[in-house]
Order: sequence, then C-alpha cells, then structure tokens
Amino acid sequence: MVKGWPNQGELVVCTVTKVVDFGAFVALDEYENKEGLIHISEVASGWVKYIRDHVREGQKIVCKVLDVNPKRGHIDLSFKDVNEHQRRETIQLWKNDQKAQKWLQFAVEKVKMQPKDVGELEDLIREEYGNLYAIFEEAVSGDGVAGMVKAGIPQNVAEAINQIAHENVRVPSVDIAGYVDLLCPAPNGVEILKKALKAASAVDGGEGTTVEITYVGAPRYRVRVIAPDYKKAENVLKNAAKTAIDYVKKHEGEGEFHRHMEEAKSFS
Repeated sequence: MVKGWPNQGELVVCTVTKVVDFGAFVALDEYENKEGLIHISEVASGWVKYIRDHVREGQKIVCKVLDVNPKRGHIDLSFKDVNEHQRRETIQLWKNDQKAQKWLQFAVEKVKMQPKDVGELEDLIREEYGNLYAIFEEAVSGDGVAGMVKAGIPQNVAEAINQIAHENVRVPSVDIAGYVDLLCPAPNGVEILKKALKAASAVDGGEGTTVEITYVGAPRYRVRVIAPDYKKAENVLKNAAKTAIDYVKKHEGEGEFHRHMEEAKSFS
C-alpha cells in the first residue's frame, strides 16, 4: 500500500464499494485507507440513464484522478476519461506490484527483518525505483545486488531480493540481426575468418545478451543478437560486426557490415 495521496491526473486502480443515483464510491486499491467519488457525469460520455449499466459494487476499475483535497478527505475521479489501453496497462502494473509485494515479503522473512523496518524498506524502494516490481526487474537486468546496495538497500535484503528476482522475473528481450561480408585472400584465410567470427561471438554485452553467428553463403555471415533492449542490442550488434571486420582487416582481408539483408551486396 502507498501512503499519502494520489496526484492529479494519475491513473489508479479502484474497487467500487457503493453505487448511488449521483455516482459511485470507490476504494483506491493502491492507497492506504483512501476512498474517492466518481460523479455520474464522469461515469460515461453522454447521458447515463442507469448508472449500474456502467459500474457495479465489487467491480475492479481504473480511474483518472481529477482533484484531490486532503483537508476535506475528498478524491474526485473520472471513469470515462480512461481508455482501454490505459486501463489494461494500469491493471498490469497493479498486478505486477501485487506480485512484488509477495516477493518482498518472502525476502524480508528470509532475512528475519523486523516488522517495523519493512514499511521503511517499502518506502525506500518506491522512492528509488518508482514501484516495488521495478527493483526485481533491475535485479535481473540491471546492476543486481551492487545496484541495490548503492540505492540504500541492506546487503542481506538485496541478496534475498536478487535471488527471488532471478527465480521469478522474466526480463523482456529483443532479437535483432545484421550481416557481415568477410574476405581474406591470405593462405590461411579460412583460419583467420574462424578466429574473427569467434572473437565477434565473444563480444560481451552484459547479462541477458547473446551473440550468434551463422553462415549464409560466401562471403556473408548473419550476426544475431538477443538483448534486454534495442539500444543494447544495436550496440552489441555493431561491436560484434566491427570486431570481426577489424580482425580480418589486420590480416589483409576486408569486410563490410549491413544492418539489413536488402542493403547487403556481395563484394569480391
């Protein structure tokens, strides 16, 4: 649960608690002891004849925060201002946070953290990472334990989070490819090409990154890179191609890199 109040314009997950003629009351699932009102004019576009045709008690919905008045304890919400894409994305983020809440509980139980310190830990994670799920993603695709410790997470907790993250989080990846044309007229040209390709395959892109090179047809090779994101994938692809080309050129050969197959024209 997040302490405090939501921000104006924020999308929040809510549970409808009561439907009346003038609107619907909801509980904000992500915020501790916070309730809001969706006025009937914010339930749907156009005239609403029967409000229960749009919302009902117990329904899980996503709303946009229109106004917040902490002094009066009021939160005004809109149901109609949330499109389907926003609804799906917000629900997914909420589900991720629910999973992360359970994982974090496992972590603090593992290190026997005192209950009074757990709340402070959650606040720290939300402040540093934005939400609870993000720290588990960072543990897998980022700097791991070292990154968490740098952010202020105790070493033993960071190690527990890191282990749980690697057991549960699947980091999204991208798969791209490019092509290198390599020629080496030297007597030992075949061996030089093999070493060039081996060096290219060994380019280190960090955790979650792999480089695969396959033969297409003389003098062309396909360089495939799988990485956590496009920026890293593109960098690794270019570095791998450059490594192979530079090695061949050092041995009186030549090489060219082509990002796409249609750009590639054989040279001889």
